[in-house]
Amino acid sequence: MALPSEEDELTAAWRALEGAERSSGWRTIHIAVGSPSLLLAGRRFPENEEALLVGFAGKGTPLPEVLPQGRGFEVSKAELGAAGAGRVWIALGRHSAGRLDLFTMMARDVVTTLCELPNADDATRLRLFLARIRAWQDFMRSDTDGRLGPDAEVGLVGELEVLANLLAVGIAAPTALDAWRGPLDGIQDFAFGTGAIEVKTTSAPSGFLATMGSLEQLDDSLIAPIFVAAVRIRLDPSGETLPERIGRIRVALSGDPASLGTFGNLLLHAGFIDVAAHRYTRRFSRTSSTRLLNVSGTFPRITRASVPVEIISARYEVDLDLIKAEDVALLDALRQLGVIREWS
Repeated sequence: MALPSEEDELTAAWRALEGAERSSGWRTIHIAVGSPSLLLAGRRFPENEEALLVGFAGKGTPLPEVLPQGRGFEVSKAELGAAGAGRVWIALGRHSAGRLDLFTMMARDVVTTLCELPNADDATRLRLFLARIRAWQDFMRSDTDGRLGPDAEVGLVGELEVLANLLAVGIAAPTALDAWRGPLDGIQDFAFGTGAIEVKTTSAPSGFLATMGSLEQLDDSLIAPIFVAAVRIRLDPSGETLPERIGRIRVALSGDPASLGTFGNLLLHAGFIDVAAHRYTRRFSRTSSTRLLNVSGTFPRITRASVPVEIISARYEVDLDLIKAEDVALLDALRQLGVIREWS
């Protein structure tokens, strides 16, 4: 009888293997039978720590020195002998000091990610597998309790609003996702060629205080053009939660498994994990169309060229509601950014 979830299946397999062998080597059990990826729950003895093993066909497997490592886990090549013949096996293993609950959560998430790629080739699966592990590596560095803080939640809602708008006007999913740099701590939230879009979001009923995080963020002498996307939202019982917004974008990406995987990785980099989705109960609705402002000319900003050389860094606030510049249409901004060549 099938087990009810990947987590239960993993836990049951690891429990069955515990203490099964005292000599050196791997002991494994197949899991997620029928998935497009070959997946094994395993323990390597004599360490006897839990592991998830994934088998890939073909060449191009990364060298051990480029495999990601993190708090409580390691990624390494696994030699399974005759049982693993014809495949390159990569093991995601727990360190003895690593938390089992967190490692199980990560392993379950990786299994889900790989099972959602039914039509991808092994090279794509390997790339997305390692990208997913690196995203978890970044998440674990953040020392969060699994849920974004209120301000970070609002900020992510705004970035998702802009991402959804990009997809809605016909920007290809790989292009839009490649441009989304906010989760990766980019200077601007979306980078297109030599230009960018910086997203600012507020849920305040009046005023629009936007914090600029550096002297470089609105410096159009470094990259141009730069647009500020001002997203105003409000708490609304009939609105969407953050997970519901994420689900809507996932539906839009459902026909492109690689982009769906990339989107999931970016969410993890941003600090969102699906197992904590039930903790996001606030509902938001957009109060007006997203306002796009071109950062040029007299646009109020502080840049390195405008301050004494002794000032090394600065954070400052701008009230976007007080800026009287004319709004720019999204398609026009994308044309200026070189993303589209003509009106759609």
